[in-house]
Amino acid sequence: MQLQQLQYFVAVAETRHFTRAAEVVHVAQPSLSQQIKALERELGADLFLRARGNITLTDAGEALLPLARRILADADTARHEVLELAQLRRGRVRLGATPSLCTGLLPDVLRAFHDRYPGIQLLIEEGGSHDLVRELARGALDLALVVLPLPTASPALTTVELLREDLVVVSSPESSPPGGGRRAVRITDLEGERLVMFRHGYDLRELTVAACRSAGFEPDFAVEGGEMDAVLGFVRAGLGMAVVPRMVAARSGRGLRVTPLARPGLHRTIALAHRSDVAPPRAARELQRMLLER
Repeated sequence: MQLQQLQYFVAVAETRHFTRAAEVVHVAQPSLSQQIKALERELGADLFLRARGNITLTDAGEALLPLARRILADADTARHEVLELAQLRRGRVRLGATPSLCTGLLPDVLRAFHDRYPGIQLLIEEGGSHDLVRELARGALDLALVVLPLPTASPALTTVELLREDLVVVSSPESSPPGGGRRAVRITDLEGERLVMFRHGYDLRELTVAACRSAGFEPDFAVEGGEMDAVLGFVRAGLGMAVVPRMVAARSGRGLRVTPLARPGLHRTIALAHRSDVAPPRAARELQRMLLER
């Protein structure tokens, strides 16, 4: 089994068309077809059902596809690791993080990393913890900042706790303050308040909704479905309140009233995760060190 054969197989699986796949991998269509047939002979199973104008994966093809993607991603990572020059003058880091961490934690750390290693390319992917865990597992990311506990059991990942962050309530200074203006509010004070809520799959959405339900009420949404910047903008416009991380409120607090939550409050635990079976590339390990020492 050759990496080139797996590359051709993935291209056909994604395009569902042999000619278009050949164009994607820059090879003649007959050569691509020959390599796919050679791969099928070696594996002893057909990978595609070939009907006129309709290419679909067989059960064997469905089983091979995630493995092939992971093998190709690992090979790409190895290639970049070997190509790195001395003193981290060249390379890349593929880092995943939740949008709130991209807003609050990462800017200062990434600036320090870029100042020290200007030749390292930083590729950032925003997403919820569930999506980032999946991307880590298939080899599309080197590191990810995720919220613990992980959405699903992930024995193939190593996590190191990075910080425990308080959540706060943000509202428009022109609207009525939460809790009647007290210096700190309880979750129960949000009952009956109109909330600006993040989209489904957002860690902060699940945490906030769970806290409200634990306090005995269903949250009332004025607007829902936004990312962090949109949620903060809606709050500034007076559409409702939102529960956000303290770091985000501190960095983006202009035009917002920030109210702490009374003890025990709400918190989230941030961890740095990477695959257990593959060591992160050298540049990623250096970024990992800077994040842990920040």
